[in-house]
Amino acid sequence: MASTKRTPMIAGNWKMHLTSKEAADLAAAIKKGLDPDLKHEVLLAPGFTCLHAVKAALAGSEIFLSSQDVAWEEKGAFTGAVSPSQIIDAGCTHAIIGHSERRKIFLETDEVVNKKVKAAIKANIVPVLCIGETLEERESQRTYRVLETQLNGAFAGITAAEASKVVIAYEPVWAIGTGKTATPDQAQDAHVFVRKQMERIYGKDYAEAVRVLYGGSVKADNVDELMAQPDIDGALVGGESLKADKFLRVIHFQAVLSR
Repeated sequence: MASTKRTPMIAGNWKMHLTSKEAADLAAAIKKGLDPDLKHEVLLAPGFTCLHAVKAALAGSEIFLSSQDVAWEEKGAFTGAVSPSQIIDAGCTHAIIGHSERRKIFLETDEVVNKKVKAAIKANIVPVLCIGETLEERESQRTYRVLETQLNGAFAGITAAEASKVVIAYEPVWAIGTGKTATPDQAQDAHVFVRKQMERIYGKDYAEAVRVLYGGSVKADNVDELMAQPDIDGALVGGESLKADKFLRVIHFQAVLSR
């Protein structure tokens, strides 16, 4: 069971799905189904066009709202980009940064991810920083090298005080949307490595406090076992978060509700 110092977070990344009405309806259903005594954090990340509608649907709840990305510039000639102030205006407190789909499909580099993390921190937005290896990288025994490189790149030039705002999400790319899930032992081992890297960069106190979520085909039927691992502090959930009943089961995981 993870440290009581770290508040668990369950986050739903809705990716490029749902209209504003569909997103608002889903958010309302999740809000309605939450245990009023829930002790951990819940985060929803709808598409940009749905942010205002979901914010309205979440009114009166403690569910956090996140964008799925954020630009590193505050304003200017950046067609298609959305700035930190714009996502704050839409109601966001968090931003997912460096998701594997942004890295792979949109060719975002570690340098770009670093600039976005810095911009989010400067704007007082909580970055949910995604890292993870591909199947090829895992099979060629490069998992730890990839994670080390991504962490070093993402945190370059960031102070310990600034880094304290970051939530890390380990998402093995080979497990995202494939139905494959890292075993609890595989996920735990990767999380231990991430925490050791953060200790190397910022020291033991920081490493023990930073939250590291697991993402990659998290479902209602595997979340309990994953959340029972001592270094897994939550989940970043994709497809399962699009179904209110399934996502509510993930939110109300059974392994560590008492922590």
